[in-house]
Amino acid sequence: MTPTRNIGTTTFPGIGFGAMGISTFYGAVESDEERFKVLDAAHAAGCTFWDTADIYGDSEELIGKWFKRTGKRSEIFLATKFGFMPDFTINGTPARVREAVESSLARLGVDCIDLYYLHRPDKNTPIEITIGAMAELVKYDQFNPLLYLSDLALRPLLCMAVTIPLFQT
Repeated sequence: MTPTRNIGTTTFPGIGFGAMGISTFYGAVESDEERFKVLDAAHAAGCTFWDTADIYGDSEELIGKWFKRTGKRSEIFLATKFGFMPDFTINGTPARVREAVESSLARLGVDCIDLYYLHRPDKNTPIEITIGAMAELVKYDQFNPLLYLSDLALRPLLCMAVTIPLFQT
């Protein structure tokens, strides 16, 4: 049985599927059909917490296509992140928060994201400004009220994404 975690009243699997490698950074990208097989296998294995980001190649689009193809959006606890720009600088301005979420929602083909992360804080934007802009998103029902930071130590730490290689070659 997969361990679960709680944030507020939301319960989700404690171990998730990280979608970074399905679209970028780890070699050649397979066809959509081959990558759908990976998503199908993750779902079939009971992995229902999926984590992606707007910087992870076409992973958001691929997951959106998988939702449309399978109709299984309601079975997946969906997390995505923003902050990194294509040149790997960080942008946490309120305008970027709004633009990033609108783009992610469109790419994923969903009305709501279950968990929204800031990949890393922007050195040039005070963190309270970024978090304030993220908090505004909850007013528009685009999220469960789960908005957190990735790769940043908080007290208490509510949520953290860490890459753990399962297979080494």
